[in-house]
Amino acid sequence: MGTKERRARERQGTRERILDHFKDKETLLRELCSLDFNSLAEAFQRVAQIPDPIERLRRTGQAYVEFATRHPNQYRLMFMTPRPPNFEPDSSRKGNIQQDAYAFLVSVVRDAMEKGAFRQELTDPELLAQVLWSAVHGLIALHLIGVKDKWVDWRPIDVAAPAVLDALYRGVLRQER
Repeated sequence: MGTKERRARERQGTRERILDHFKDKETLLRELCSLDFNSLAEAFQRVAQIPDPIERLRRTGQAYVEFATRHPNQYRLMFMTPRPPNFEPDSSRKGNIQQDAYAFLVSVVRDAMEKGAFRQELTDPELLAQVLWSAVHGLIALHLIGVKDKWVDWRPIDVAAPAVLDALYRGVLRQER
């Protein structure tokens, strides 16, 4: 048996062993997402100790982009793959800023808002967190699915991401920081 055939057989065996541990596809999907969301939350926890909320917010954006570019397949599964109709995520982590990346982002935005960092009319931390998240997600999604598009001369994400983040912060901050 050649190396190629042996690898194919080993992959099939690994698939079967993995599937034996999960009762169905939704359970496997939930477990994979849980592991990936834990990894993202860990990346955010590395910036959690930064005292200045604006710097923490900036570093959170950078950490999000870094996670997506280092783990594109996991990012696609987490944020770009439709969930089955009956899919229920692990609700035990919801709202826990150590485990819930969205709750962490909202807490950073809320902290900066309490310090008067944002423009006066921006008073809803959930809305602002969603605006910031969706803009950065849009950049990442376009790079993950559009980079091979010959229609657009895409700039590398390591050039585009700082520009997008800077534009976002300039748009929402009370003053340039």
